[in-house]
Amino acid sequence: MESLTMVRIPGGRFLMGCSEEDKFRNAHELPRHEVEVAAFELSVHPVSEEATGLPRVNVSWEEAKRICASLGTGYRLPSEAEWEYACRAGSDAPFPTGDIPDPSQVNYLYDESGNRIGPGRMLPNAWGEANPFGLHDMLGNVCEWVEDSWRESYESEAVDHGLKTIRGGGWDYMPRLLRASWRDFAPATVRRDNLGFRVARDLQDPR
Repeated sequence: MESLTMVRIPGGRFLMGCSEEDKFRNAHELPRHEVEVAAFELSVHPVSEEATGLPRVNVSWEEAKRICASLGTGYRLPSEAEWEYACRAGSDAPFPTGDIPDPSQVNYLYDESGNRIGPGRMLPNAWGEANPFGLHDMLGNVCEWVEDSWRESYESEAVDHGLKTIRGGGWDYMPRLLRASWRDFAPATVRRDNLGFRVARDLQDPR
């Protein structure tokens, strides 16, 4: 694994989930609610394979947790709220760049009309432009594990049933699955060729 570059994400409040105006909204992303996030650090892109610069995939949630812990005190997977807050970087739109994803920032294969947009493969980390927080590849390229156990909606209780939450969407997805509010799940033991992870770190002074 290559060395990580971390960026400080300032604390703040944001609306988590999708708006009622989002035509692709679903019950998993509702109800929209305000969340306060303390400052933390996040790796500028998903963890890479050192030899290729490509995101490290085929990693289970359990293995991702172990890798984060091995990095030292305070390293961990980001929470789901931290992930969405960092992805939005101040935007309230379905995509951080507006109502449609920007191909210069998001690696995805087809648009909603079935027209091919992307290169049809996973790209090296940081291939495109960074968001206002300095983060690359928050949407597209590879899906990312987050810390949280899965819950069906934001009104549901999180139950430790072995299912963990996934964010971000992959290179082979369509835009509706690349929205900042999109969320999915997988068993903690599963490994997929379009699923990686990003590293967060607690700050001693989050102010």
